[in-house]
Parts: sequence; structure tokens; C-alpha cells
Amino acid sequence: MSLSNTRISYQDLKRNFHEVKPGLTNREAMEESNRCLYCYDAPCITACPTGIDIPTFIKKIASGNLKGSAKTIMTSNPIGASCARVCPTDELCEGACVLNHSTKPIMIGDLQRYATDWAIRNEQVLFKPGNKNGKTVAIIGGGPAGLSAARELGLLGYDVTIFEAEEKAGGLNTYGIVSFRLPQEISFWEVKQVESVDVKIRTNTRVGKDVTVDEILENFDAIILAIGMSKVPPLRIDGEVLDGVYDAIEFVKETKTKPITDRFLGKRVVVIGAGNTAIDGATCSIRLGAENVKILYRRTLEEMTAYDFEYEFAKQDGVEFRWLTAPKRIIGDDQGRVKAIECIKMELGEPGEDGRRRPVPMKGSEFILEVDAVIKAIGQTRYTDLIEQFGLEHDGGVVKINQETLQTSNKKVFACGDVIFGKGQGEAMVVSAAQQGKDAAYSLHKAMVSAVSK
Repeated sequence: MSLSNTRISYQDLKRNFHEVKPGLTNREAMEESNRCLYCYDAPCITACPTGIDIPTFIKKIASGNLKGSAKTIMTSNPIGASCARVCPTDELCEGACVLNHSTKPIMIGDLQRYATDWAIRNEQVLFKPGNKNGKTVAIIGGGPAGLSAARELGLLGYDVTIFEAEEKAGGLNTYGIVSFRLPQEISFWEVKQVESVDVKIRTNTRVGKDVTVDEILENFDAIILAIGMSKVPPLRIDGEVLDGVYDAIEFVKETKTKPITDRFLGKRVVVIGAGNTAIDGATCSIRLGAENVKILYRRTLEEMTAYDFEYEFAKQDGVEFRWLTAPKRIIGDDQGRVKAIECIKMELGEPGEDGRRRPVPMKGSEFILEVDAVIKAIGQTRYTDLIEQFGLEHDGGVVKINQETLQTSNKKVFACGDVIFGKGQGEAMVVSAAQQGKDAAYSLHKAMVSAVSK
């Protein structure tokens, strides 16, 4: 039975945000790890954006060396504990497993979680800082890309400072992915692993406001820009300022940082958009006690950007999907609260620049849905002002880089993560951001070594 069809008491609501999927038991982990063929030319390694030596970490589980297994994972992926929970493994490592052709793939994600969960429970510190080389690096943004870059540079002996605008580091993993899929303590442990290599993290510090760009450029030998993206853009329709209209990013963040309330109990909710954040907004609404939750998407299932497993998860929770449907205006009551939304049916026209067919309104197809809340999840805006304060070339907030070195138009500034994704430059997965953080660190190090040798 879906959550939306179950009577939910106020006391149940907190439990709804506990992690949904249990980890493997010791016996399950042993049995699964012993199924692995430990392929010499393992295609699962190639399929992992961070190149984790998957057969080795699984073999270490089978032999009982859980610390060694966790270290193998985290060496390649500094946010490997989070990725064990949120990576689309069926499309990556597990999708490439040779056992797909005979039985079923190894549960790589679950085994990765098993090893890293052990390390978290046992408060393991897996790395030591490298010998100091006297060079300083500022990393702007403490999300997946920034943390990965910082960890690598710490191992290489750099004096690294992360500038993070939020109260806690971790970025998307700390604030933007729902607790019942990724509890905050997992991200916090990864942050501690980064701090263990002498990386300093200045939280509640917004570059461009609390510290100037000029100060950063003057006081550090190099900079890595890993600022991610910002809030959800406006729908640009009437009624957007009504009470009951939410930004999906802020909405999910509140469920991870503030006490759970019964404000959605028995309510009707629509979510605009069909990416992973939209799925999170919808499933959060269900778990806050909403009676009915609909996702409205102006394209079809085929164009949806959410992962397949996220889509299936939402359906299991009872979320409805209305394809080829776009909002036209939000209607309020006499008190300025949302009471309905007017929608219009769409049809797909010619492909746009991104290759997806453009949605076109169908004349005379308007209809009204009675709702109590609207959650906007139509992408994110970019920190264009900060990018321009650094004087960097960009395309609508997507920083232009040398694809090989990740250097920006300012050779002292490198960039990685969401700030360089978009405009046809790849898919913004958490695991991809982690690898780009590593790549940025190695490129910076290579440039530093080259400069010294001249």
C-alpha cells in the first residue's frame, strides 16, 4: 500500500524520513561478495566514473578486511559512502557486470555501502595528509566536487581551505538529497575524512560577500571553483508568489535541517518538473502526509531526466505522473493561499538544441486541478554574478574551461562540478562531480609542478 493511502499520525512522520533501504546483513554481504568473479579486466571499473577497483574492494569484504575495502573505495571516490546510496548503479557498474549475461549482476552498490557503513560505525580515519609543499589552494564550494578536490590536494601536501556558504559542508549530499535515501551523517563522515588530511573548511562564508574575490585571488596560489548551482528559477506564471508555492531545493533542505511538521497532512500537492529533485520533492510530500501528489511534466516519460530507479521509487510511494502537462497559472483564495492550478496539455514538436523534442501548447486544452501546494522543480539557476566577479568566461553561467586541464580563462582558476556542466557538456551526476574534483586537483598539481621546474 502506498504511503498516500495510509493514515499517517503526526508521530509517524519522523519515521517516514528514516532511511528506506536497509543495508546488507553480514551473511548477505559474504554471500554476495563470493559471487564476484574478480574479473582481471573488470568492465565494472571502466563503467565507474571514479574508477573504483571494484573486484579488489569486494574481495576484501569476502576476506573480512572491511577497513581495506572501505579504503579502496574511498581512495578512488572521496564521497564513496554517499555514492553507494545515490549512484545509478544499474546504468554504471552493475550495468556493466559480466554476470548480467548469465544470472544477475553483483550488488556492487550495496556492497560498497556495506564496507563504508562499517567504516562509519567504527569511526575509521582512512587517510593521512601528505608532506606540506608550501602551496596554498582555495576551493570555493564544499559539495561533492569541492570535497574531492580538497581531499586529493591534502594528500599531495597542499594547504587547502574550502569556503562554504552553508552551515555545514557536503553540498547536495548534505542538503539536497532526501534523508530517507541519504542521511546527513553519511555526508558528515565524508567531510571528516577530508578534514583528516588537514583541509580547513570555513563554513557560513560566502565568497563575494563575507570574503571578497580579490582577497581570494591575492592570498592563494591557486583556486578551484566548485560552486554548484543555486535556487530553482521562476515559472514566470501568475500566482507564483502565493502562500503554498515552494522552491524544491529549499523544500528538501528544510526536511533535512528543520523539525518535521504536519503541514502537508491530508493536502493535495503538485510538483512541476521531472528530474531527480522533482522526485525528491514529490516523495517528501508523500512522507509529510500529503493525500495526493502529482508530478506535472511538459514532455513524456522518454524525455524525463530523473533516474529510472528514482521514477520507480516515486511510483511505489503513490506519486502520480501527468505527462505532456504544463502549468499556466496558480490560483489563490481570498487569504492569498494556493487553491488550484490551471494547466494546459502539450504535444511534442521539433527537437531543440539539447536533442529533446520541444513541447508545444495544445490550443483550448486548459484544465484546472484543485491543489493546496505547488513545488517548483524545473532546474536550477547559476551563480553568474560570482563567476563574473572572478572575471571568467562563461556561457549563461556555465564556466568555459580547457577540457583537458579544467583551467578557466584565468589560468590560476580551475573549475569542476555543476558549474561546468550544461550546454552539452555532460551529465551532472554526483559521482561525475567527484571525479571532476579529482581531475581538477591533479591538473592544478601538474601546473604547479611545471611552474616550479621552469
